[in-house]
Amino acid sequence: MKKIILLVTIFITFCATAQTNITIVPRPVELTSHEGTFHLNHSTVILAPATATHDATMLNHYLKKFYGFSLPVRHSTAGKATKNAIILGLVKPTGKESNEYDMTIDDNKVDIEGVNDTALFYGIQTLLQLMPAEKKATGFDIPQVSIKDYPRFQYRGMHLDVSRHFFGVDDIKKYIDFLAYQKFNTFHWHLTDDQGWRIEIKRYQKLTSVGAYRNGTIIGHYPGTGNDGKRYGGFYTQEQVKEIVKYAKDRYITIIPEIEMPGHSSAAIAAYPQLSCFPNESTPIPPHTSWSGSKTGKHVQQTWGIFTDVYCPSDYTFHFLENVLDEVMKLFPSKYIHIGGDECPKDNWKRSAFCQKLIKEKGLKDEEGLQSYFISTIEKYINSKGRAIIGWDEILEGGLAPNATVMSWRGEKGGVAAATQHYNVIMTPQQYTYIQQPEETTNGEGGLPLEKVYNYEPVPSELTSDEAKYVLGAQGCFWTEYCPNMNDLEYKIFPRLSALSEVFWSPKESKDFNTFSSELPGMYKRYQLWGTNYHKE
Repeated sequence: MKKIILLVTIFITFCATAQTNITIVPRPVELTSHEGTFHLNHSTVILAPATATHDATMLNHYLKKFYGFSLPVRHSTAGKATKNAIILGLVKPTGKESNEYDMTIDDNKVDIEGVNDTALFYGIQTLLQLMPAEKKATGFDIPQVSIKDYPRFQYRGMHLDVSRHFFGVDDIKKYIDFLAYQKFNTFHWHLTDDQGWRIEIKRYQKLTSVGAYRNGTIIGHYPGTGNDGKRYGGFYTQEQVKEIVKYAKDRYITIIPEIEMPGHSSAAIAAYPQLSCFPNESTPIPPHTSWSGSKTGKHVQQTWGIFTDVYCPSDYTFHFLENVLDEVMKLFPSKYIHIGGDECPKDNWKRSAFCQKLIKEKGLKDEEGLQSYFISTIEKYINSKGRAIIGWDEILEGGLAPNATVMSWRGEKGGVAAATQHYNVIMTPQQYTYIQQPEETTNGEGGLPLEKVYNYEPVPSELTSDEAKYVLGAQGCFWTEYCPNMNDLEYKIFPRLSALSEVFWSPKESKDFNTFSSELPGMYKRYQLWGTNYHKE
């Protein structure tokens, strides 16, 4: 019966959308269109209880940003009969879904009720998409609708690599805005890698004075046609990080920082060579690539790929990482800390007398076991601080760390393996969610086929209903080897970001690519209002 009701609701939703040209992405769980409109003008008031003051403030922020005016706010009990008002109200969660909001728009008012502040904010995002996609400073009509809505998954994430190419504070805020508009709730911030360390660590100043800059960058696609010979880099001060964390929090987005280990650590090793198993060896330069500057000593990488100079699992390294993580955890209040764990070559560990001795002392099987030892050592430290780790699915190698959450990127196999063992999983298989692929040059067409992204199903069919509960959600990723600036990034993520938002939020049964495609012209106008670049499909 439940399924029949849902299918009927979906049918009504599709019909209502077709009749009134309503475009809301991600698609709500239930939407019914009614005859008539509500006229919003400068006399409209926002009524909200004191506990919803922040949401009222955010609504005015968006009205000012998009339409050039804001509305007076009055504290009132939600649901109070009134005219010409937007009413924000908090209701008891009994019988409601997590983060559910309900919206009713009639002749006299817009009424949004949420089970919490977050739900109200999601309702506001939906309301904004019911408003015109062009600036109208004197007021406008909003279609009358009834909506019931809530997210399918608790984790709805988007990642950004700022190591290969650096994006400034304003760019990061704009990226967070995009996520908020489409009801994402997690920003995975990839802050360290071989090509640059991007976060200030006060105890280790060389991480940014040395590790944040490379002496050049390859030209074109790997292995490149040359090297530009330009010093490149940048980093975020701790004050800037605090500012960005607050900016995200105001939009109900949690930032999960990623500090890569034990691989992808060239930038840190360039700053502190003792972190390497072979501190006196120069940085290996990949064959057939062009290099700028000195080749002697340790250096930040100038090209893309996987590199053999990785962290040595020594007391010095663990002490260093614990100190780094202490500063990181003070900046980021997130439950999770991402520790990477991917693409760690074992070449140096195999030829290191220290590593081989450690394998024997700890009773480990091999170098894969040594990686598991490395991850579990860091995990225990992070757990001792009241946090939990997320790692790429390589953390499964050599045995899964006991309290880890797996981010399955090399297809779905890692996620299936983890979920069947009752470990939490976030699905991010590269063939569906790495939306910068195929990797194209600046202003290239770039990006996975939109239909492929949209049709992705985050819960693998192999899982039982009980095992599926361990899939917390899914995430899109954007790697920036071939994306040097924000304009290019925007061109490559839209409309794929919108497609992913519907994958992560909307009921599985309501997804329909043809309907989504028909709504793209409306989204293109919305992108223009947001002030973002995009690619017309």
